[in-house]
Amino acid sequence: MKARLAAWARTLKAHTLTVYFAARDPRMPWVARVLALAVAAYALSPIDLIPDFIPVLGLLDDLLIVPLGLALVIRLTPRAVLDDARRAAEAAAARPVSRVAAALILMLWGLAALWVWGVVVGWPDR
Repeated sequence: MKARLAAWARTLKAHTLTVYFAARDPRMPWVARVLALAVAAYALSPIDLIPDFIPVLGLLDDLLIVPLGLALVIRLTPRAVLDDARRAAEAAAARPVSRVAAALILMLWGLAALWVWGVVVGWPDR
């Protein structure tokens, strides 16, 4: 069961990456492009429509919205675009992961959050 879930998660990740690359293709119809970007953003975003801490419903959105959205986008995507996007997704998945780049991006997001906090709440007086 655990191996099946892991394989399903890898498949969803591959489809999400494929949809992301398909959305960037200029041959993609604009309706499908907007939907593809929305599905990829939702799937990759740490923010959920229904928070995960809500029992059952919190995980239900991930188990229903993402797969149904991916299926719809794949159905709306022209075959040639989908084939090119799959090849691009496989190439991107084969690249090594840079932990330094991930740390740098997290640091930039932290600085941006700190700046927003300072603007909204105000900087403490010295």
